[in-house]
Amino acid sequence: MNLIVVVDNKWGIGKNNNLLFSLKKDMAFFRQTTTGKVVVMGAKTFQTFPNGALPNRVNIVLDHQGNNHDGATTVTTVEDLFGLLQNYNTDDVFVIGGATVYKLLLDSCQTAYVTKVQADGDAEVFFPNLDDMPNWQLVEASENIQDGNYTINFCKYVQSK
Repeated sequence: MNLIVVVDNKWGIGKNNNLLFSLKKDMAFFRQTTTGKVVVMGAKTFQTFPNGALPNRVNIVLDHQGNNHDGATTVTTVEDLFGLLQNYNTDDVFVIGGATVYKLLLDSCQTAYVTKVQADGDAEVFFPNLDDMPNWQLVEASENIQDGNYTINFCKYVQSK
């Protein structure tokens, strides 16, 4: 299983239930990486999508309340999620947020695609700093890329078990 996330220079990911940055190149990378795949998210993340379920992907929402999410399959427990994910190739599964779901599933992920923004987004919600975790190794990092007013790097981490 994989995860994909955008972090600021303090590993912040969100504020006021929104992303910290609007980045066209990162959104293109997200679309390219997850189209045709399975995306797993929490209910709050799903609710931030203006048009509902992400197109051309299998959308799975982990919602402990069991609410219905149009265009998505809802599971209420992590156990149910893992049961459902057995139907898919784990290489095709991407955890896309939010913070609670990332923390719940981080240890089950083998690869993390992290877009690092060289800025402080004044975040309220943070992702675990993979650089400080000995079981995660940075294996690829792009050169600096200009994305609007921000400099970003596309990074790939792998977890050693």
